[in-house]
Amino acid sequence: MKLPNNLAFAIATAFAAAVSITAITNATEAVATATNTFAIGDFVEYTGGWSKANGRVFRLKAAAGTSFTLEGLDTSDLSLFPAGAGIGSVRKITTWVPVTGITAAEVSGGDGKTVEVPLLDGDMPLLLPDGFTATSVTLTIGDEPGAPHHAALKKISDSVALTCLRAIIPGAGAGLLLYAGYASFNESPSLSKGNVMATKAIFTLQNKVVRY
Repeated sequence: MKLPNNLAFAIATAFAAAVSITAITNATEAVATATNTFAIGDFVEYTGGWSKANGRVFRLKAAAGTSFTLEGLDTSDLSLFPAGAGIGSVRKITTWVPVTGITAAEVSGGDGKTVEVPLLDGDMPLLLPDGFTATSVTLTIGDEPGAPHHAALKKISDSVALTCLRAIIPGAGAGLLLYAGYASFNESPSLSKGNVMATKAIFTLQNKVVRY
């Protein structure tokens, strides 16, 4: 177990041009065929026919001039990832801007939903799984209008552009969280006596978090 101390947050502010995927494998870690200049450790946003992966950001485990491996993307279940349907494109994240002075990070949603099914031949209904609720991440940030992240968040919010929030978990067995979606930034700070002035940035995810 870990405490969420010393987390390092950053937001993606620039992407390279999209690279077309001409083929992608069904494997425990998907390998995409594409002409590219990627390197191991790069982060790419996937857009394609696999809804379970669409809109998510993945780290590259391997990269060559004609292929790359999306770390942790298990596409071996053909019922979830139909063969041949995963072609699409990826965009490499080229710039991360650190977000500093965060006083709270709240994750909401992502919980399983159910549907109650009444049965004519019984007196107790069934509960069937029905996907998950939408997920958002809210950052409370100490008000620093001159900080680089302030301008970056404002620009992304105003342009309604897709982005990615990255959180690095330090220490032994360090981890990584990638929240891909849209950002809404309220630059009007809170004004409560005895409390630091703070702004809020809300990230609405387009798919599940990617965790390493």
